[in-house]
Amino acid sequence: MTCLPAHTDKKLGLVIDLDTCVGCQACVTACKEWNTGGHMAPLTDIDPYGGDVDGVWFNRVHSYEHITEIGGRTVNFPRSCLHCETPACVTVCPTGASYKRASDGIVLVDEDKCIGCKLCSWACPYGAREFDTDVGVMKKCTLCVDRIYNDNLAEEDRVPACVAACPTSARHFGDLGDPASAISQLVAERGGVDLMPELGYQPTNKYLPPRAHTQRAASVPAPVLEPVRAEGGFLGWVDRMLSH
Repeated sequence: MTCLPAHTDKKLGLVIDLDTCVGCQACVTACKEWNTGGHMAPLTDIDPYGGDVDGVWFNRVHSYEHITEIGGRTVNFPRSCLHCETPACVTVCPTGASYKRASDGIVLVDEDKCIGCKLCSWACPYGAREFDTDVGVMKKCTLCVDRIYNDNLAEEDRVPACVAACPTSARHFGDLGDPASAISQLVAERGGVDLMPELGYQPTNKYLPPRAHTQRAASVPAPVLEPVRAEGGFLGWVDRMLSH
């Protein structure tokens, strides 16, 4: 069994806002692109256009229909490794290939030690482990360790690829072990939650729940459109609307 560090200097992780995630898959694509040449490279794609498709993805986005008393809405749910405080994937590893870093709390895999037994994937309740059939080892989200510590990048770019690519700023990165950090304050303000807290693994990553629906009207009412007049036809009407 692989041991966990008694404590970590930091708790680096992600906070994902389910209220603003639009399911565009930009985080998925950016993750795949960066990590194909990154720490756990390559992320294989096997027979992508054939009948036996296989491959490795660190981040996946699922969409669900959420029904409330005033109607339904689509909730997009990104899923990747949660870098747990007490990760079962680490403690079941027989070779020490899966480990949690004491410096920042990131959970990683040492491919040179991995024997592809898949015990970590069976132990992980979040489905965050991916088996690369091409090389016979387990792979997973690294929080882009080769990016967040890369001094060759501008400071604002030293965030995971998924965070940098998100067009709606639904993904946030930082030290969740520091109560004064911006990301910790965001969790406190919005009531960030753990995924399946009853399991006791204490995920570092948090989810911000969707805000409650309201039935109030828009604060800025839409302008009343004039009826389409014969002069100039429809295109004439469009021209008048754009010239207002």
